[in-house]
Formats: sequence, C-alpha cells, structure tokens
Amino acid sequence: MLLSRGLAALTLLFTFSLHAEYLYKDDVVNNPKFAEQINAIGTELKAKTGVSLYLVMMRDLDQNQSVADFEKELAQNVGEPSVIMTFVELRQQVDILARPVSLYEHFNKSQILSPNATFIGSVVSAIMFARSYDEAKELIVNRGGTVLPILAEKTKGNETVQKYSVAMYNGYSDTADQIAASHGVTLSSSAGNGSKNFIDILRLVFYGIIAYGLFRYVYGRYFRRKKEDNV
Repeated sequence: MLLSRGLAALTLLFTFSLHAEYLYKDDVVNNPKFAEQINAIGTELKAKTGVSLYLVMMRDLDQNQSVADFEKELAQNVGEPSVIMTFVELRQQVDILARPVSLYEHFNKSQILSPNATFIGSVVSAIMFARSYDEAKELIVNRGGTVLPILAEKTKGNETVQKYSVAMYNGYSDTADQIAASHGVTLSSSAGNGSKNFIDILRLVFYGIIAYGLFRYVYGRYFRRKKEDNV
C-alpha cells in the first residue's frame, strides 16, 4: 500500500512537472536557452491570467494525422483553459488551438498567423493573390504576422534552426502578450513591442524592395507596349 501511494505521488509529480513546461514538446530547436525563454513567458502568463499557453514543435506527425487532430488530442491531456501553438517542420505548418473556444476572443489568431508583417506587404499580397475584394480586405486587415513572414525567409544550415526559434518565439510571445492585455495585465518576460517594431522595420524594407520591383515591372511593360504601338 505504501509503495502504491509512493508510485502514485511520483506519477502525479511527473505529470505536473511535464505540464509545467510550456515548451510542451520540441523535436526541432533543442536549445535550453530557447526552452527557458518560452517557459518563463508561459509561467508568468499562467500566474497572471490562469491561461496555459503551450508551444509544440514537431519534426512531423503521423501520415494520416492533421495538425488540428493532433492539437485536439493534446488539448484533452492538458486541460482548460489552454492555448496550443503547434509547428510541424516537414509540413511547414503552424496552427493555434484554444480551449474553450471563448479564448479566441483574447487574441487575434488571423493576425498572428498572417503571412504579411507590414501594410505594404499586405497590399502587395492583396494585389498579387487575392481573388476577390473580401480576400484582399482580409489580407490587408489581418497584417502584422509574427510567425510566417520569418519562416518564409530563405536560410541554410544552422540558420534554419535559428529561424524556427525566432519565428516561434515571436509568435508565442505575441500570443501571450495579447492574452495578457485582454486580462488587463502585462508580461515582463515577453518580447514586447520593441522586438516586433524591429521586425516590422525589416519587413518594411523587404516588401518595399518587392513593391519597387513590381512597379518597375509594370512600368517597363506599359512603356514597352506603348512604344511598340507607336512604331
């Protein structure tokens, strides 16, 4: 009986320790400093709001398993209220699941996972990819992405792992900040607006170059056609 109680207590302690780690699973970055930063934000967010924000970084999932199915299964294990941010490297997919669903009101999922970090980038995307006015409007309104614009950057070797850590740290921090703000509190451990503003500046330059190239392309085609018509 004493042994059984000891094993039960050990199991409970292990389960609590596992769920206290807000970097719930990491098969990608494997950096102690990264884990420390994520867990610091998650611990402070939980203490101030009661919401658990988990980050899961998987190499891949089972062949027939979707990211949504994986998150729903995990949500049953961690309990509520909780938010799960999942990145699957080989699929290059990122998703955020909130339980209960009312938690979606505490952060802007579309903005966090937007492929565009800046207004200029969203306008360029709307011009190039939107198939309707509503799609164009959604792309422009839900700008300010803190994950996908970084993941889209081309990298090689060790830089790729660093890119993953930066992207997911920014997305996790952004989500935590928004949840905290909805509860009327701030987080001292998060990235804060300074990091996001710096990223916005970099993206502004990047998309500015794209916009300039697009302008020169359209301008060149227009005047070339005009010149040919005049010949």
